[in-house]
Order: sequence, then structure tokens, then C-alpha cells
Amino acid sequence: PNPFNPMTTIEFSLAREGTTRLDVFALDGRHVRTLKDEILSGGTHRATWDGTDATGRRVASGTYFYRLTAPGGFEDTGRMVLVK
Repeated sequence: PNPFNPMTTIEFSLAREGTTRLDVFALDGRHVRTLKDEILSGGTHRATWDGTDATGRRVASGTYFYRLTAPGGFEDTGRMVLVK
């Protein structure tokens, strides 16, 4: 759901197995957290973000972006709004 509180799930599908990375960024481009950085099989996957940064601290309300980098050079970006 978007906006979300306190967590959101990002669902994505991969055409084939390979190294996949899913990062969260603040509106200003600052890297907030890496949710996935591993070899995943082809098919549907999910990652949950609980509104915390890489150190486990809660982030401020606002707009955040995720960037998915998948096998074959595929990239996707989406917007998430955290409301407290």
C-alpha cells in the first residue's frame, strides 16, 4: 500500500536467475537501506521495508524511492510514501 505505515512490501518478478539488488533512497538521493543483494531465482519475489535505515533507526515521514537492479541489466524504480 502507498502511502504506508509502518511497513510496505515490494513485489517483483524476475525473468531469470541472477544477482538482484533492491535499494531504498531518500528523496534527496541519499542511500537509506539495501533490502536485497543476492542471487535470486526467476519468478516472483517480495521484500518488506519497515521504514528503518541501515542502522535500524526509523526514518522520517516523506517520499522514498526503491531501485531494483536485476539480471540482464533490467532496472526499475518506484515511489513510496511513509506517513507517521
